[in-house]
Amino acid sequence: MSNNWKIYTKTGDAGETSLIGGSRVAKDNLRIECYGTVDEVVSWIGLIRDQEASSHWMSVLIEVQDRLFTIESLLAHDGTDLLNPLPVLHEQDVVFLENQIDIMNEGLADLSSFILSGGHTVVSYCHIARTVCRRAERLVIKLARTDTVDLLNIKYLNRLSDYLFVLSRRISHDQGAVETLWKPRF
Repeated sequence: MSNNWKIYTKTGDAGETSLIGGSRVAKDNLRIECYGTVDEVVSWIGLIRDQEASSHWMSVLIEVQDRLFTIESLLAHDGTDLLNPLPVLHEQDVVFLENQIDIMNEGLADLSSFILSGGHTVVSYCHIARTVCRRAERLVIKLARTDTVDLLNIKYLNRLSDYLFVLSRRISHDQGAVETLWKPRF
């Protein structure tokens, strides 16, 4: 990065920002809300990566963060023609998550109840990332009602939240943490 590049541009001081393609929109535009929430997921996953856990799961999370940046780019595009192509998501990216879920599920106890978040710090971070991922998914679904959105983005976010749930269980198991089942009062 050049020493001449500055993080502040002052172009957003009036509450607007630019999409990829050049369109200006309000910073509370649904499209901005969508990719901003996906960016929250990226940050939470970064926090998970910073904890002590299997190096395999950490390398998977780096790939997940890369895919989420791809989704952010796609959500930030205003639909105009571009000189340079944006990265793309592939069905194989979803299949990759499904395969990782299947691997992590091996040896885990079957569930007959919801799990209360907690038991270990990393497990809790996984649950926070999962819930933010679900919020991102809901926002992208809302955006898809009015704008063009590749449904693969929604599918990936849906599968990622499943992945993060199973990751929380795997880490809980590997760390010997207590998995507290919800026992509703009647």
